[in-house]
Amino acid sequence: MATALEKGSKKLLGAWAFYDWANSVYSLVIASAIFPIFYGALFREADIEKITFFGGNIARAPLISYVTAAAFLVVSVISPILSGIADYTGNKKIFLKFFCYLGAFSCIGLYWFSLEHIYLGLLCYFLALIGFWASLVFYNSYLPDIAYPEQQDRISARGYSLGYIGSVVLLLVCLLMIMKYEWFGFTGAGTPTKVSFVLTGLWWMGFSQYTFHHLPRGNASNGKLHKNILFNGFKELKKVWNRLGDSPRLKRYLGAFFVYSMAVQTVMLAATYFGEEELEWGGADERTFGLIISILLIQIVAALGAWLTSKMSARTGNIKTLIGINILWVGICVYAYSITSPFQFYVAAGCVGLVMGGIQSLSRSTYSKFLPETDDTTSFFSFFDVSEKIGIVIGMFLYGFIAQVTGSMRNSVLFLGGLFVIGIFLLFRVEREKKKAKT
Repeated sequence: MATALEKGSKKLLGAWAFYDWANSVYSLVIASAIFPIFYGALFREADIEKITFFGGNIARAPLISYVTAAAFLVVSVISPILSGIADYTGNKKIFLKFFCYLGAFSCIGLYWFSLEHIYLGLLCYFLALIGFWASLVFYNSYLPDIAYPEQQDRISARGYSLGYIGSVVLLLVCLLMIMKYEWFGFTGAGTPTKVSFVLTGLWWMGFSQYTFHHLPRGNASNGKLHKNILFNGFKELKKVWNRLGDSPRLKRYLGAFFVYSMAVQTVMLAATYFGEEELEWGGADERTFGLIISILLIQIVAALGAWLTSKMSARTGNIKTLIGINILWVGICVYAYSITSPFQFYVAAGCVGLVMGGIQSLSRSTYSKFLPETDDTTSFFSFFDVSEKIGIVIGMFLYGFIAQVTGSMRNSVLFLGGLFVIGIFLLFRVEREKKKAKT
């Protein structure tokens, strides 16, 4: 049995951050790059725009948006239950492992995704998303347990940077396998595309073992299980909500985070579908290559963005930095509404990458800093994650609904820009609360 590492130790911090290296391949290969292109190509090759799903005819883009929203709804419901059990039994690592494996095996299951087996394919997509995001509830909750406040911005940014770099490494391998399929003995690009989903699952499971080996189990057990334990997580969320009244700055920050994160996560989940559907690429190969290059650009620039944001927040403060990033997001949404060419999409992708990594890492560490003194970090981070997931449910549903009603994703992008404007206003309220607290 490995010796427990001390809080703040370099090895423990590195092991925690390394889970980003392991699991971020899902967010790149499945959520952002290869699967969205594969999904669109299935419909294009079959010359099908809509498909019958549970008795209704739904276009491909709104369909995946609705399935995504449904998965996040499940995550938002089960997260409080699971975090309550994890806190009560004193072993959140076992839940981190379970959802890691659920997500990884579901990624492997996407190998059999097809229009003929659309329900099975979407179920694997659904479960992979649940596995990824539910595991983050427990992963994020470790941050105040393993790092001191002065370490949290830096190690949070390091985690995101490792994730972006690691996912790019696997994406390059998959891209080489797809574009030069004959080198690997394949007869076409279809099979190596599906093999990419298998590699994603294996990468996620394999590299997670280092994190699992060094992370502690969790806080000490509170005692024996009882019949009300399933509702314990919701009771803990209620306690967190009640405690927010004593922390007005944290409460205002959560309100701002709820709104702008709704937009950020929707952009991340829908960007490739937007590029695949709204732009003229010239052909299937040009579309595949161009979209993957765009996603690669986002990932590479995002690592730089996370680092720059960490430096900027050290100079100007977290909230002012977040306000600046949200202003940039508004500009990106306005620009994205008008783009028509691949080059313009590359420019937008570079800008998204620069602000995407920064806003994610800084949002997580800012919340951690605003927490009151407590040993119950899992419940607070469960509240944080549930807020984020409910926001994604609303964002993805409205994104798909607006696209379905208006016939264009461009109108959905303007809706996201409006959310960032509201987020800016709410972040200014957090700054005013800070000044009030000092007087």
